[in-house]
Amino acid sequence: MSTRSAVLWLAVLGTLAVAGGLLGGGSGSGSGGASGSSGSTADGAASARGGLDAAAGATLRARVIRVVDGDTVKVSAGGREDTVRYIGIDTPESVKPDTPVRCFGKEASARNEELVDGRTVRLVVGAEARDRYGRLLAYVYPDGAGTSVNETLAAEGYARTLTIRPNDRYAPVFSARVRAAQAAGRGLWGACRDSFG
Repeated sequence: MSTRSAVLWLAVLGTLAVAGGLLGGGSGSGSGGASGSSGSTADGAASARGGLDAAAGATLRARVIRVVDGDTVKVSAGGREDTVRYIGIDTPESVKPDTPVRCFGKEASARNEELVDGRTVRLVVGAEARDRYGRLLAYVYPDGAGTSVNETLAAEGYARTLTIRPNDRYAPVFSARVRAAQAAGRGLWGACRDSFG
C-alpha cells in the first residue's frame, strides 16, 4: 500500500470514528469543551446521570439539599438531583481542590446557606443551560422572594460579577449592586485586600 493510500485510509477511519462519537457511539461525559459548547451534549449527560431536565429559559422548582459554596448548590426535584451554579456572580473560593480558601469565601458560603439551605427555590435557567462541567446555570429565587440569591449576594458584598454570554440578562443589575457594595465597603470589599487573586 502506498503512503498516499495509507493516509486516505487513516482519514476515512478518523472520519468514521468522529461520526460514531457524534451519533452517540462515544463515551464522552458531556462536560468537556469550552463554556459555549454546553448545550444539548451537557443536557443529555445530565439526564443520563439523573440531573434535572432543564431547557434554556425554563423555570423549575427544586429543594436545596446542600450548599456547596457561595455560588453553587445541590438541588433535588422529582427524584432527581443536580448541581446549580449561580449565573452572573462569582464568590471567593472556599472548596475548590488545589486552591486556597480565599478571603470571605467561608462567609459567602455561610450567607448562601442562610438564604437557601433546605428551602424550596425557583430556578430560572439561563439562555445557556449548562456549563462545561455539566452544572445547571440559573438565577435562584427562594420561595416567595422577588430578588434572586445571585443579586442578594452581589448587593451584600459576598460576590463580584462574572458575565459570560449568553447568560448576561441581569449583568447591568449585578454590576450596579457590586459597585454599590464596593463603594460602601460591604462584605469582602471592606474585609479583603485581594479576594480573587
